[in-house]
Amino acid sequence: MHFAQYYLDCLSQASYLIADKSTGRAVVVDPRRDIDEYVADAEARGFTVEAVINTHFHADFLAGHLELAARTGAWIGYGRRAETEYPIRKLADGERIDLGEVTLQIMETPGHTPESISVLVFERATDTVPYGVLTGDALFIGDVGRPDLLASAGVTAEELGRMLYDSVQRRLMGLPDEVRVFPAHGAGSSCGKRLSSERQSTIGAQRATNYACAPMSEEEFVALVTAGQSAAPGYFGYDATLNRRDRALFDTAQAHRPLTAEEFRTRRAAGAVVLDARSPQEFAAGHLRGAINVPADGRFAEQAGAVLTPDAEILVLAPDGRAAEVVTRLARIGFDRTAGHLAESATALAALAEDLTPAARLTVDQLRTALATDRPPLVLDVRTCGERAEGAVDGSTHIPLNELPDRLDEIPADRPLVLHCAGGHRSSIAASLLRHHGHAEVADLLGGYTAWSAAHRPTG
Repeated sequence: MHFAQYYLDCLSQASYLIADKSTGRAVVVDPRRDIDEYVADAEARGFTVEAVINTHFHADFLAGHLELAARTGAWIGYGRRAETEYPIRKLADGERIDLGEVTLQIMETPGHTPESISVLVFERATDTVPYGVLTGDALFIGDVGRPDLLASAGVTAEELGRMLYDSVQRRLMGLPDEVRVFPAHGAGSSCGKRLSSERQSTIGAQRATNYACAPMSEEEFVALVTAGQSAAPGYFGYDATLNRRDRALFDTAQAHRPLTAEEFRTRRAAGAVVLDARSPQEFAAGHLRGAINVPADGRFAEQAGAVLTPDAEILVLAPDGRAAEVVTRLARIGFDRTAGHLAESATALAALAEDLTPAARLTVDQLRTALATDRPPLVLDVRTCGERAEGAVDGSTHIPLNELPDRLDEIPADRPLVLHCAGGHRSSIAASLLRHHGHAEVADLLGGYTAWSAAHRPTG
């Protein structure tokens, strides 16, 4: 057997290539949209990709099933409850897929979504214990899939939670301890709340350490897995819907179109949104008025999807040499309306100098001074609920970054604003979003709450 995991740090997303070396027959599970790596690896080993299986309708990224099917001729498989605009093979519980000696077996594990499946992997068709199980978003390492996402419109979180209880507590925990666990996501993903950074585990280890795998009643389980979930980025519902549709394929050549400074200026004047993917420091030194800063170093795609809308035409301003990367990462979440990127951005910005403006960033001491004036700023905390529970700036208002686009009307327009996160990355994104929407007096806190709490920590 050939078994390979492909892990995408930016989205904390895992996909898999499984093949029988003797027959060369292969399957890809939960692929991302830029598929060249899977195809190249298969071709290098003489494998034929016969099938692409999605464990469910993903909400945090646009899966690459249509791209892989178009490139390789593979059939597309989902759980039997899935309904799509494109042809699929509906996979029933217990169904086996023969690649030679290597065999896959479908296990229905609804709960994160109604159509969710897991995939048991057997090295030999006669094996009684699987080599491993690809659990999709049903079971993570240290957590289980959240049952409250918009991917399952029309089904309540409680209904899905009860499905998930059966899937996790009975079906997956019914597997032998030695079966390896290969989830679809890891730490950082918004698909759960306590995901581990480990990329594989075993059923036995999860039985012993995963809070949601401990013996408990259905009512206790549902209450546990539905509580404390942070808001998901706004694009999740869009991607969950788009993954059902027969949409356009990713066109690398069209997406990576360079623009001159004049072309960039013209499209910007026509209403395109400038997405500035440089660091917060570079952005603060000078950026195009109205630009939204989502730094490429970080959870770029997820954060861009939180503050931009899929229907917006996007102009990319990327760090030199990284424009293709930025555009590809946008495409991974289905944001395809990129008009192009500013060619040689470091030098091209000089031609747009009249439109450049700095962004205010305050130190902890400067914020303390500002708060003591007759017109103190409103301090806006954009961290998650879990982060805020560990400590907060006195008198601050809390709106997590993922909720900010839908709560802009709660923010006063006649008062100075100082935004903070944990370290200064998300606050730069949030501050740029508020400036984009017309707020004039906006700054963010250098070093974030980490710097603030260190300065206010008792000494001696």
